[in-house]
Amino acid sequence: MRGCFLMSAELGSHDVVVVGAGPVGMWLAAELHRGGVRPVVMERRAERPPHSKALTIYPRTLEQFAMRGIAGRWTAEGMPVPSSHYAILTNRLDLSFLDTRFPYTLFLPQRRTEELLAAHLAELGVPVLREHTVTELRQDADAVDLDVTTPDGTRRLRAPYVVGCDGAGSAVRKAAGLDWAGEPTAWTTILGDTELTDPPQGRALTLNRPGGSIYMVDLGGGRWRIAPIDHATLADPVSKPVTFADLRASTLRLAGTDFGMRETPDTWLSRVGDEARHAPAYQAGRVLLAGDAAHVHFPAGGQGLNLGLQDAANLGWKLAAAIRGLAPAGVLNTYSAERVPVALDVIADSRAQCALFANPTQAGIALRDRFNDLLGAHESLRKDLALRLSGLAIRYDGQAGDGSPGEGWRVPDLDLRGAPAPSVFGLLRSARFVLLVISSPEDTATAVQEPISAELAAGYRDRLDVVTAALASDHSDWAGFRALLIRPDGYVAWSHHRDMRAPVAPPLAEWLGDPGCG
Repeated sequence: MRGCFLMSAELGSHDVVVVGAGPVGMWLAAELHRGGVRPVVMERRAERPPHSKALTIYPRTLEQFAMRGIAGRWTAEGMPVPSSHYAILTNRLDLSFLDTRFPYTLFLPQRRTEELLAAHLAELGVPVLREHTVTELRQDADAVDLDVTTPDGTRRLRAPYVVGCDGAGSAVRKAAGLDWAGEPTAWTTILGDTELTDPPQGRALTLNRPGGSIYMVDLGGGRWRIAPIDHATLADPVSKPVTFADLRASTLRLAGTDFGMRETPDTWLSRVGDEARHAPAYQAGRVLLAGDAAHVHFPAGGQGLNLGLQDAANLGWKLAAAIRGLAPAGVLNTYSAERVPVALDVIADSRAQCALFANPTQAGIALRDRFNDLLGAHESLRKDLALRLSGLAIRYDGQAGDGSPGEGWRVPDLDLRGAPAPSVFGLLRSARFVLLVISSPEDTATAVQEPISAELAAGYRDRLDVVTAALASDHSDWAGFRALLIRPDGYVAWSHHRDMRAPVAPPLAEWLGDPGCG
């Protein structure tokens, strides 16, 4: 009966309510399930949106999928592109040098990513409840109470944790009282997906003109994504409806042709502003945020989807461990501490790109053109920007600049010999910690085994895999390590270098809590 509150046994039997069934919410739910807890996903919409905001998946996101053994579902369908534009400039960033099995951006519309994630959740048995709108929440020291509007009426439920993955206008963020800092929209641009009867040659086109820039990419089936940065329309308010005539007019101004643009029933038009906001903290008690609920920015370079999916990879194992009592109390606090700086860096990068293509003054146009020349002339600059966009440069050690790998660094998919899997990512399928002992011919049994004795690891069998293996190929940056404690999200929690004179025991309690507590 609508209008009255009903207690739901079905909804009350879950450890985490994930609000939002977009890519971030679904990936977080999958990671929580792997961590051994019971998530449920709630989505206010009855159906998945037919159009895709995001089109690009970067290497680090593919690596996160590979750690769980499902990256092939994306690479089998997506189109690998070995380069990426920066600020819609014509001198592109080559990604082929990156130390990864995925040295490219993968072009795959967001809708298909959502379909793949939904199928994955169905395989795992994680429920996704559509037409379930969270209208209010309250929390105490033990749990969160939620009011949820469903097709069968309004239900009240209680769960230990709630995570808002419900977009920039997050109802969860507002109800939890989490701050929303940053800058409102100052200018806007438009984009559209439509049919072209006389498209440009190749799969993509980038143009810079005195009046702005335009980026176009082939979506397949004769449809193209058209994204003009038209200096003549920057002042249009974000609330102004977009018409097909607007898209055609901007394309004509910037490209000199409309490429045989034809409006069809599935033509999609949107207006995008340069709003840049973020939550200074992603947690308030038992309520957390991820994805666009935690940060928004102009979609320069297509980084938003990847940023949110990597939020989910960072949070999933931590929240699951906290719920199961398999981690010390402070581990969940590291979610905000680690991910807020990453989001701020992406926001700053988005602003920098916007400054290059959305400044209509003569000085702004000169800056854009000069930076494009610098990109073409300096390989080191192209490599630095490519590494940043890829997500492979993320470090959680609080340090900046280059240096030898160590705590907080991403572990690449090192080839292994003598391990249960041929490479590191294969060891991470179960989303547990891995203590990898790297053997070499000069090691003595005592030197290798003492830091990770069987007695030391025995109390952590429910959350830790101990593997001794040799590197099977040349990984000069990692050959000097004797042991690595690898987090479930593929970052180094602790390392022991061969140059250290005495073996040092890994700080298992610092990351995995008390032995035997599970």
